[in-house]
Amino acid sequence: MAMALNAPAGHTLTSYLGPAHRISLAKNMFGVLSAGAVLYFVASSAGGRRLRSTLCIALGITLGVLPVLDLLASRHGEHNIPPAAGDPVFSYPFWLILMVAHLVANFTCASVCMRYGWRASTRSVRVSLHLFGIGTALAGVYWLDFLLRLTAGIGWPTAVMPLLMNLHGLFRAAAILVPSVVTIGRKTATIVTTWRLWPLWRELVDAVPHVVLARPQKRLLETLWPAVPRELLLYRKVIETRDAILVLNSYVAAGTWDHARCHVAEAHVSQTKAEATTLACVLRRARNDKLAGIPPQPPVDGSGSFDNGDLDSEKTFLLDVAQAYASTPARTFTTHPNLSDSM
Repeated sequence: MAMALNAPAGHTLTSYLGPAHRISLAKNMFGVLSAGAVLYFVASSAGGRRLRSTLCIALGITLGVLPVLDLLASRHGEHNIPPAAGDPVFSYPFWLILMVAHLVANFTCASVCMRYGWRASTRSVRVSLHLFGIGTALAGVYWLDFLLRLTAGIGWPTAVMPLLMNLHGLFRAAAILVPSVVTIGRKTATIVTTWRLWPLWRELVDAVPHVVLARPQKRLLETLWPAVPRELLLYRKVIETRDAILVLNSYVAAGTWDHARCHVAEAHVSQTKAEATTLACVLRRARNDKLAGIPPQPPVDGSGSFDNGDLDSEKTFLLDVAQAYASTPARTFTTHPNLSDSM
């Protein structure tokens, strides 16, 4: 509210609301209330109930004393900090209380944000706390400059102060946006992963439809407007793809795995993609056999290992399989010896 009243639109609006010094007093009151709210946030995170109660009492006293000091001061106009050239300081206690309140709130908050930021377990929380702490520290520097001007007549160049407050607002806004940016990034990654995994999933569940938990939809519709939360949709796709692979493993003929490995080696597939490409070759052959009505066979020796650890590792591996499934080595793979030898 205090920053809004300082904006051009705020100046236009307040020109119709009353004397300039009352508007200035309202700005300063809102500023102290904002500083108290920030300090209360810090107390809630790092202190106990007694500290919060003490803070509320101190804030109430400050908000009560400031208008009294303004009322007792000699007749004056708009509050300038420090007073414009030639204007007397209408109340030293008023400015000292106001500036000390801001300094205590800002530097305490900045210190706590920095300390807890280094201890944060997640990167987003760490970045958010550090950005908020830097922004708050800049506000503290802003008020420290005014305190030095008022008490000692020294301070930084006046042109620097608007820059400090602009950076203060920028860093605080960035701190608030960090969780939103992280959430958007996760949602986007989920959508992209679902989109990339969909072709492989569709190919496999066409052969073994009983592994599907819900009625399939078109790719674009299911990716952008899923019937369930996107995270759950992606989880289903991973589980259903995994189940389909396990079912199709029963349709792998003897010698297919060894032949697929030789085929992948002859295609000069990189070592990091060899396992996924081998599985893609085997899956294409098994899917075709399943759709052709060939009965399942006993498990064969030499099959690949599908245990890739956690869900993230599983998603990464299946994305490699999906990419390999559409590649030339997988599309040209055949278990017929004459055709394979001619490749």
